[in-house]
Amino acid sequence: MVKPLSLLSLVFLFCLTLVVGCGSGGVAAGGPTPTPTPIPTPTPTLQSSVNHIIIMAQENRSFDHYFGHLMQYWEVNKYPQASNGTTFDGMPANASNVGDPPATGGPAPTITAFPLVTMCVENPSPSWNESHVDFNKNDPLSTVYMGDGFAQTAGHEGPINDVIGARAMGFYTGDNLNYYYFMASQFATSDRWFSPAMSRTQINRQYMLSGTSQGHAYPVSTTDPPLTAKTIVQLLDENHITWKDYVHPLNQPSPCTTASCLIAQSYLNQFTYAPTIVNNEPQNIVPVSQFLIDAQNGTLPQVAFVEPASAEGLDEHPTDIGSGAVDIQVGAKFVASLINGLMTSPSWKDSIFILTWDEGGGFYDHVSPQPMPSPDGIAPNDLRAGDICLNADGSVNSAPTCNFQFTGYRLPLVVISPFTKRNFVSHTVMDYTAVLKLIETRFNLKSLTARDAAQPDMTEFFDFAGVPWKTPPTPPAQFTDGACYLDHLP
Repeated sequence: MVKPLSLLSLVFLFCLTLVVGCGSGGVAAGGPTPTPTPIPTPTPTLQSSVNHIIIMAQENRSFDHYFGHLMQYWEVNKYPQASNGTTFDGMPANASNVGDPPATGGPAPTITAFPLVTMCVENPSPSWNESHVDFNKNDPLSTVYMGDGFAQTAGHEGPINDVIGARAMGFYTGDNLNYYYFMASQFATSDRWFSPAMSRTQINRQYMLSGTSQGHAYPVSTTDPPLTAKTIVQLLDENHITWKDYVHPLNQPSPCTTASCLIAQSYLNQFTYAPTIVNNEPQNIVPVSQFLIDAQNGTLPQVAFVEPASAEGLDEHPTDIGSGAVDIQVGAKFVASLINGLMTSPSWKDSIFILTWDEGGGFYDHVSPQPMPSPDGIAPNDLRAGDICLNADGSVNSAPTCNFQFTGYRLPLVVISPFTKRNFVSHTVMDYTAVLKLIETRFNLKSLTARDAAQPDMTEFFDFAGVPWKTPPTPPAQFTDGACYLDHLP
């Protein structure tokens, strides 16, 4: 008698007949192995790549004055920019400016741009009236850029024998600023990077920290109330993003290292938020020596500001009347020590260091300031009788150049990061509130004003997938052997 097949036997025979696997993998012996579905690799982005954004702004130098001869440097040193079709709006070979008429009368002299021999030069004024005359000597309210007033305004500043303002037409090259020229050539720069306002340092740094000067055309005096505008550091605090302000300590008579002392040297002291910082987070205002310690220890904050070492003469500011000579090479060497320390630290791998200058300082630049939206619709509210843009009845002229609807002048820029594109030149118009936009984009924050909202986010400078400078270059030591004198030119 034949026993009926068990259910398990029937299933086995059925599988053999159809040559279909019934094992745990669902594939018969010898059958094809399915290809696993690949897991896509996320594309690196600003948000996934960068953990530290560092901003340092030195003082009072225009683009043409410092970087106008980068193209010649590229040609001599055989950089790719000299042969690969890179366009670059440097100083024209025939750059010139018209000065004041001689005291004896006669036509005003034409001053041709020339290389400066001295690394120390007296300060031309970049203040409100002077900046508008620089823009257009005969029609300072105009939106038509003539750039013909630089020498005239410089001729009225300083006690040396430069009554025609020739020093405004002086420039430096890679023979003087070899570190900056190397870094701008290896990493990235821009020939359309502007200060935010046609005025002096304090006004522009208010924009750097808050995107507005709240109508100030002049510095906040000791009798003025500080600005109530929200600063970027307050926005960071509200969103639990770490930050620090690295300040060079004064040595008078003992080092100034406490938060309450250091903030007096910080441009954050122009804002009502300053006491909150000192009282609630004094650990965020620290001496600049802490920067390299934090970089080496991997404890840099997510956003860092490095204040210029003005009191120590390391900020590259042209020499003010009555102060000691300021040597630009000494200032550049100080900056190099910070950048080089970052590049050799564990923090390099996920950092961006943005080096710029706060405003043009009254030195010539041939490119016009650019139209920009007013940050908040506030007209200048501290103009004085006789000032440009102030009408006889005390109202402000409606011209865009009178109402914070134009940038200031072009500035040098170097964007330094492992992610920076090699030998890159941006031609995108932006003022340096773009740094605020970069921070806001990286940390998903709202804009502070209409001005920073209008800026590009600077991601065009970077290649996050390629990491071009994963291994940083070895820069040259900054020269410090230039002459330093103030009593004559060049």
